[in-house]
Amino acid sequence: MTTTLRRRAETDTAPAPEEPPITRLTLGRTVAELVLGSVLAVVLSMVLQVAANHIGTDPGTYVPNALVNLASAVILLVLFALLGWGWAARWPSWVRVVGAWAALSVLSTLLLAIPLQATRFFLGGSSVDNTFRLQYMERMTAGHSLADMNYQGIAPYYPGGWFWLGGRFANLIGWDGWAAYKPYSILWISLATVVAFVLWSLVVRRRLALLASIATVFAGLVTVAMDEPYAWPTTAWLPPIAVLAWLVFRRRGRVPVWTLLLIGGYLGFAGMTYTLHLVLGVLAVVLLAIVAGVLDVRRGEAAGATVKRLLLRLVVIGVVTGLLSLVTWGPFILAGGLGKPNVAAHFLPETSADFPTPFEPTSVFGFLCLAGLVWLVLRARRHAVAFPLLTLAALVYVWFGLSTLALMVHTTLLSFRFVVTVDTVFAVAGVFAAVDLLRLVPKLFRDGRPVLVTGFVLAFVAALSLAQTSVKSTGDSVKTAESDYYDNGFNAKGQHDTSQDGAWTGELIGTIDELSGRAPTQDIVLSADDRLLSFAPYWGFQQTTPHYANPLAGYTQRNAEIKSWTTSADSAQLLDRLATNPHQAPNVFVLRKDNGKLAAYLASDSFPQASPVAVEKVDFEPALFDSPRFVRRDVGPFAVIALR
Repeated sequence: MTTTLRRRAETDTAPAPEEPPITRLTLGRTVAELVLGSVLAVVLSMVLQVAANHIGTDPGTYVPNALVNLASAVILLVLFALLGWGWAARWPSWVRVVGAWAALSVLSTLLLAIPLQATRFFLGGSSVDNTFRLQYMERMTAGHSLADMNYQGIAPYYPGGWFWLGGRFANLIGWDGWAAYKPYSILWISLATVVAFVLWSLVVRRRLALLASIATVFAGLVTVAMDEPYAWPTTAWLPPIAVLAWLVFRRRGRVPVWTLLLIGGYLGFAGMTYTLHLVLGVLAVVLLAIVAGVLDVRRGEAAGATVKRLLLRLVVIGVVTGLLSLVTWGPFILAGGLGKPNVAAHFLPETSADFPTPFEPTSVFGFLCLAGLVWLVLRARRHAVAFPLLTLAALVYVWFGLSTLALMVHTTLLSFRFVVTVDTVFAVAGVFAAVDLLRLVPKLFRDGRPVLVTGFVLAFVAALSLAQTSVKSTGDSVKTAESDYYDNGFNAKGQHDTSQDGAWTGELIGTIDELSGRAPTQDIVLSADDRLLSFAPYWGFQQTTPHYANPLAGYTQRNAEIKSWTTSADSAQLLDRLATNPHQAPNVFVLRKDNGKLAAYLASDSFPQASPVAVEKVDFEPALFDSPRFVRRDVGPFAVIALR
């Protein structure tokens, strides 16, 4: 009995066993991998892009497709060899990790660089939304401070962190902003892939992290989400960050402060680059904290202590998020922009009307997502990765529902922007499902080696199929990039079709610069050519569409002012109205010649139409510019008029 009591006393006084670390990497290792991996990704991407651009194949051929499919097959063979045998070999860990960085960077770069080798444009050329993205890139290249993409002297509305860095990149290589957009975009996609691998390595084993990163790349390409390269990084990084947040909130003991700073850093980066991802990310983190707290209380922990612990962690994350987000949002908030009318969310495409169902088994990607859905549901209660991913997917579907309900108050929540988020979650979950199945099946056979080999072969074939599907998915965007016109009036095919507005871009820019006698950043242009400002850093008097217009700019008032100018009795009255205009008036007009008139085009919000922009043509009488104060020169279908 004495011995028993002594043992009990020793047990009671013994220190509690230490909890296992939250992350699989230390702070030092994480920082080193993020920095070194990013540098390697950038260098490799730039080298590979230069090499791809020297392929020299003209548009209109399948040669790039054949080359990129061969390259993908070789890279995927290397990756799967690394997964199957590289990690089992006695190679130094740094060799395996650097090999994974290099393979991921090469794969993500070549899948874009080779198909785009014939054009200077990125996916989508200068069309549709790229018109504004190139304009923002030009703006950031022309100056070193954050500024609105279009309006002079107004605090920016759309977060410009990614574009500001793009401007520095363009300055570094000495290119115009529009031309630097393609290499900069591909560079970021390569970097985002490697960083995703590092983030996944924090929460799962290296092999799973590598597989999850491969699935992430294919999810972005199959859905053509990478055509929005400034939004892709925060999409790719959200799933591992959600898993990390879940592990942090589930820990009852102390957690490393740096994990909280990392989560806050991610959210802050989202705030500086893509606001919707900031909102979704904050909701996901808060929801995971609430669920973790509820589970702890149900298991007997005091409610007060639980709330205090979780709230303190949320505060640390929130402070970091807020400080970083204010870098881009601060000027707009201080200028009173939050209280201004805003129609940015007035857009309801078909992809917002339907709930995303990527798990339809009609393709390899569909089967992968279906397997992911099944795995998430089956493993949510027992797997540290499954529950936060399932929560993230559920949150996206709730967002879709709320976006539909928002139609009752004549707006949306732009839910279509999260289709790629849920696709990425299911694709990554599908990888975890395949790995679990691969572990289970060999146990049913005496010799499990043939089953494992078969599994690896099937995985390789599926990955190759996804790579080829990715190339086909981006095909239309590549064709647009090859057809759109550069700033010199020619496109990648060497065409100079004067019936196309783009054929006159170079001459328009040269004429404006000559007639105005000012630097481009000193000109405010009212243009009937909606892509002109994508190629030169002129300020615009009016944004092409209200949905990209800064709420501080007074979009409808500016439309009314333009209409009033067209009703002027003569040039003297027009000059007077320009001088007394409440907004800084244009000093250059680029108007379209139309049956003896000079036309401008005014856009207005027509939500909830599928195309939510209504365009109205307004005509200036040529006689309104018959004054020595104006100088005019015709350029193709346009008339360029500068105020002396």
